[in-house]
Amino acid sequence: MKHIVKGIEPQAFEAWKGLASEDWHPDYAGLSGPAKKAVKTALMVEQGWICCYCERRLTDKDSHIEHFQPQSDPAVDPLDFSNMLCSCQNHVKKGEPRHCGNLKGNWFDEDLLVSPVDASCEGRFSFAGNGHVQAADSNDTAAIMTIQRLGLNISKLIALRANALSPFLDDSLTQDEFERFVHGYLQLNSSGMYGEFWTTIRSVFQ
Repeated sequence: MKHIVKGIEPQAFEAWKGLASEDWHPDYAGLSGPAKKAVKTALMVEQGWICCYCERRLTDKDSHIEHFQPQSDPAVDPLDFSNMLCSCQNHVKKGEPRHCGNLKGNWFDEDLLVSPVDASCEGRFSFAGNGHVQAADSNDTAAIMTIQRLGLNISKLIALRANALSPFLDDSLTQDEFERFVHGYLQLNSSGMYGEFWTTIRSVFQ
């Protein structure tokens, strides 16, 4: 789980909310068109185009706006941009395992769910060369529960992480080439994207 630094809400979203009047009140169900697109794009950009939970590559078709604290909670403002993230998986295909925001659903416990907005989140998980993830501290109940509730150790994600690790295990790389490879992978590319499974690569190789 990579730390996400939240930015300010996009102007189009702010302007849309500013249209509120006695006859119309903005709500999440009514968020659509350019305002919703602006929100989703802003979220993907601030996350470097990787899922807020598993760090798969985000695409517009295979992602959704995620409320960290579920909007089903009456105490939550569904239009609070600071509570919004972008998770992978939009519509789950039949037979496809659910994970991340889709699996989390409306579950939330502030003491048992690690937030990607928390600056300490990256250090609370460790990764093995075979793609498995576990709590960095075996006594960290929240990290353990987060892995379970988000499905971060399902076979699909384990295989994808192992695949992301494999290019770095090339024996033909010199030490200098390897170090430059790792360093380069952990930087934003020219399109403002982080490499998939950023935290896995950093944890295992750096």
